[in-house]
Amino acid sequence: MQAATPKHPGPALNAEFSSCPATDDSVTGQELFNHPHSDGHHGGKVTKLEAMSPELEAATPKNHSNQPQPPSPQTLKRLQSHIGVLSTTALKYLDQQLPWYRSLDPNERAALGLIAQKGISTFVTWYEDPSSTPSWVVTDVFGAAPTELTRSISLQKALGLLRTIVEVVESQVPDIATESEQAALREAVLRYSREVAFAAADVYARAAETRGAWDSRLEAHVVDAVLHGEPHDSLASRIAAIGWKSQKDIRILVGTTPAANSATFVSTLRRVATRYSRDSLVGVLGDRSVLMLSDTKFDEVDLTRFTRFFGPGPIVFSPLAATVKEMHHAAVAAVAGYSAARAWPQAPNPVSADDLWPERASNGDQLARTALIEQVYQPLQQASNGLLETLSSYLALGHSLEGTARELFVHANTVRYRLKRVSEVTGWDPLVPRDAFVLQSALLYGRLHEFNL
Repeated sequence: MQAATPKHPGPALNAEFSSCPATDDSVTGQELFNHPHSDGHHGGKVTKLEAMSPELEAATPKNHSNQPQPPSPQTLKRLQSHIGVLSTTALKYLDQQLPWYRSLDPNERAALGLIAQKGISTFVTWYEDPSSTPSWVVTDVFGAAPTELTRSISLQKALGLLRTIVEVVESQVPDIATESEQAALREAVLRYSREVAFAAADVYARAAETRGAWDSRLEAHVVDAVLHGEPHDSLASRIAAIGWKSQKDIRILVGTTPAANSATFVSTLRRVATRYSRDSLVGVLGDRSVLMLSDTKFDEVDLTRFTRFFGPGPIVFSPLAATVKEMHHAAVAAVAGYSAARAWPQAPNPVSADDLWPERASNGDQLARTALIEQVYQPLQQASNGLLETLSSYLALGHSLEGTARELFVHANTVRYRLKRVSEVTGWDPLVPRDAFVLQSALLYGRLHEFNL
C-alpha cells in the first residue's frame, strides 16, 4: 500500500530538508515516497513539487536578513590602496565630462575636488561595516565645503558631479574586488551614493532656508528704512541689495496680516505681485503687512484681487511715488490711511490713502492736513467768482441750491455753475456726499491754518 502524504509537514521535516542535498528537478513523486529514509514522510530531497506547495513553503524557515556582509580583508585593503587612484581619476573625469566644472574659478574647483576626495575616503571608511547607516555623511563629506558653493553651483550640477564620481568608482570595481565580491561592492557604491545625494539635497535645502530667512530680514530692514525716512542714497543702496532692478513708479499697500500661515501669505503675495509690477517687497510688521511694488501697472489691474491675500480689514494703497526719494511720503500716507480707515466703514476695499484725508487729518496725520489745505482750500481761495464763499454757504445750508442762491442773492443756476467749478478746481464734487465731506474738512483745516498764522 502506498504511503499517504501528510498535509502539514512538521518542524522535524524542515530540519531534515536543511541537511539533505537538493535533487534534480526530474525526480518523480513516487521516488520521493520510496526514499530510504521514508517513514510516512518524504525524505530530504527538495523538488519543484514542494516549491509549488504553499503550505510547505510557509512552513519552511527563511532568512529575512538583507544586511550586506562586510568585505573581505583583501578587498578592503585593495580599496584603501586605491583611494589616491580613485580621487585622481575622478578629478580628471570631472574636467573632461563636465563643461561647467572647467569654467569654475580655482577656489571653487579646489573646494569641489576636496568634496570628491572626502566622499571617496569616507566611502572606504563606511565600507568596513556596510551594514551601518552612514548618517554622518553630511558632516564628514560636506563639512569642509564653503557655504558659497550652494550659490554658484546648483543642486542639479552637484548631483551631476556625484553621478560622475559614482561612474568612476564603478569602473574601477574589477581592479579592486574579486569576481565574487564585485556585485556586493557595486551595491555598496549605489547605496552610499544614495546617502550622499540625500545629504546634498539636505545641504541645499538648509542653504535655501537660510537664504530665505536672510532675504526676509533684508526686506524688513528696507521697509523700516522707508517708513523712517532714511536718506535717499542709503535707501537706494538697500533696495539694490535685495535685487530691485527698477526704482520708479512705486506703489505701497498696507493691509492686515493673516492670523495664520504668514509664511505662505508672504510667498503667495510675492507671486501674485509679479504679475502687476517688475519688483516687489513684502514686510510683515506685526498685525500689519506692507507690500511695495516698483514699475507698477496699477492702471491695468483691479486692485480687489489683492484683498483675498490679506487678513480681514481695510487695505490702503499709497499715491504713486515717482522715484525712491518719494517712497517715504507714500509709505507714511499708506500707513496713516490704514490706521484711520476704520473711521469710514463704507470705504471701498482697497482704498486710496488720498481718499482718507479727512479721517487721517482727524487722527493726527499732518500730511493729510497739509494736503487738504494746499490741494483743496488754497486753490479755492485763489480762484475767482466767489467759489470758496459759495461752497461754504452750500455746505452750511444743508446742500440746498435754492437756499444758497437766496443767501448769496444770486440765481440758482449761478450756484450750480460755481459748484461745478469747485469740482473742476479741486477734483472733489460738492454734489456727492462723500466729496462734500472732504471739502467740508478742507474748509475746517484751512480756516484753522489761517487763524494760527
